[in-house]
Amino acid sequence: MALTDADVQKQIKHMMAFIEQEANEKVEEIDAKAEEEFNIEKGRLVQTQRLKIMEYYEKKEKQIEQHKKITESTFWDLLTWMIEHASRLQLDISFYLNSCGGIEMYNENGKIKVSNTLESRLELIAQQMMPEVRMNLFGANPNRKFLD
Repeated sequence: MALTDADVQKQIKHMMAFIEQEANEKVEEIDAKAEEEFNIEKGRLVQTQRLKIMEYYEKKEKQIEQHKKITESTFWDLLTWMIEHASRLQLDISFYLNSCGGIEMYNENGKIKVSNTLESRLELIAQQMMPEVRMNLFGANPNRKFLD
C-alpha cells in the first residue's frame, strides 16, 4: 500500500503542526521560567535596597539622638554656668520657659539675655544655611568673593 502525494502532504502538515505546538509549549515554559527568575531577582534586589535604606535611617536616627544629647548637655552646662556666675555677681536672673521649648534668661535690668529657644536656634540655623540655600537656588556667582 503506497501513500499518495495527498497522504504524504497530510502527514507532513500533521508533523509540522505537532512540532510547532511543541515549540510553542517550550517557548511558554521558557517565558514562565524567565519571569519567575526575574521576580526572584527583583525581590532580592528590593530587599537588599530596603535593608540599605533602613540602615541609613537608623544611622541618621542615632546621629540625631547623639546630637540631641550633646545639645541637652550643652544647654545644662550653659545653664549651670549662668547660675554659678549670676550668684557670684549677685544678679537676679529671670527664667522664662518658651511654649515651643527652650528657655530665655535675663538679668535683673534686662540688659543681659541668653536665649536658648527653638525659635532662636532656627534663626541661627537659617543664617548659617543662607549661603547654601543661595547657592542651590541661584547657582554659583563668579562675582561673589565671600560666601556668607
